[in-house]
Amino acid sequence: MTRRSLVLLLLLTAAIAMGVSRPRGLADVLDVRHWSYPDYTRVVIELSKPIETQVRHLAPNPAAKKSERLYLDLPGIWVGRDYKSGIPVGDGLLRSVRLGQNTLRTARVVIDVEQYDRHRLLFLTHPDRLVIDVYGRREAAGRRAVPGDPRDGRLPTDARSVRTVIVDPGHGGADPGAIGVGGLREKDVTLRLSKLLIAKLRAAGFEVVTTRENDRSVSLEERTAIAEASEGDVFVSLHANAAPRRTVQGIETFYPDANHERHSLRVAMRENGVSRDQLDELQRTLAKLRIGEISPYSQRLASLVQDQLAQALPSRYGKIQDLGAKKGPFYVLFLSDMPAILIEAGFVTNKSDAKRLRNGDFLDSVATQISTGLERYRDGGSTLARRNSK
Repeated sequence: MTRRSLVLLLLLTAAIAMGVSRPRGLADVLDVRHWSYPDYTRVVIELSKPIETQVRHLAPNPAAKKSERLYLDLPGIWVGRDYKSGIPVGDGLLRSVRLGQNTLRTARVVIDVEQYDRHRLLFLTHPDRLVIDVYGRREAAGRRAVPGDPRDGRLPTDARSVRTVIVDPGHGGADPGAIGVGGLREKDVTLRLSKLLIAKLRAAGFEVVTTRENDRSVSLEERTAIAEASEGDVFVSLHANAAPRRTVQGIETFYPDANHERHSLRVAMRENGVSRDQLDELQRTLAKLRIGEISPYSQRLASLVQDQLAQALPSRYGKIQDLGAKKGPFYVLFLSDMPAILIEAGFVTNKSDAKRLRNGDFLDSVATQISTGLERYRDGGSTLARRNSK
């Protein structure tokens, strides 16, 4: 830091301490949260408006008694004297998160690091928040290996074992999801379906963790925090679809891939809570994430589940359009470090689909086919490995 910068910082600190007036038009830091996983720590900063920023890395400076750290500036954000004591983490990867007013119109976040390999920054909306994942070699924490992870030093030789399934009923609480024929709410469909699916998965020998057991709001980062903290092996997000045209119906299953399909963007806009003019930023953000190692496993899982749904349900419930297994840019699939799929079990906006989605017997059949698809994935995973090795 230059002498001029130091003087300016001291003057700013003194001004804030004396209660200098907050400049007009600035937004706030609403909350700061963090979660510790085996191989990375997630820091979430919730803001009252969206911003653009980047994370900068500073190497340790023993002469100045400065540890390794990351920092990012928050333009147009006011912190003032809030968070002056910092937020301790102390998980072997991060020491703490500190927030302060860098200039009168810019706040600064400093993340003190103990072990550091790399980081990633995501921008989420509804509400607006920054997600900073900091990766490091925290050996004592027993990092879970991911097939094909370059840090793992090996290539995939078999599908990862599947013991724990994370079941994620979409939406909930203040977020009803799509609302369709007769006021049918997506959040109610997904919760009913999840309870049926959980029972069948446990009967099939899986351990199951769910992101919500009742009608409550759960943020995207909390959903994936639950998944990672539980060391899940597979993430299954349950949803119900909607479309402007009431004639559109059917079932489809999505998996994460760096090159998603154009026709999946409408669904992604709704499920991610982004507008059409935010799609480009969404695509740029998701394209930066390292999902190449996991995507083939997610694709196989999606294909197996979609096949079960498409082949078994029409014989009992009449015509159900098979919309296929597709690539999709969904935040909830990209934020977890495991094979993940998102199932759209029908359109609440279609009269026939909505009638089925209200039917407990139909939802039970959907749960049966999803469970069977997961069993096939668990029991036949080596097929993927043999195909990938050719």
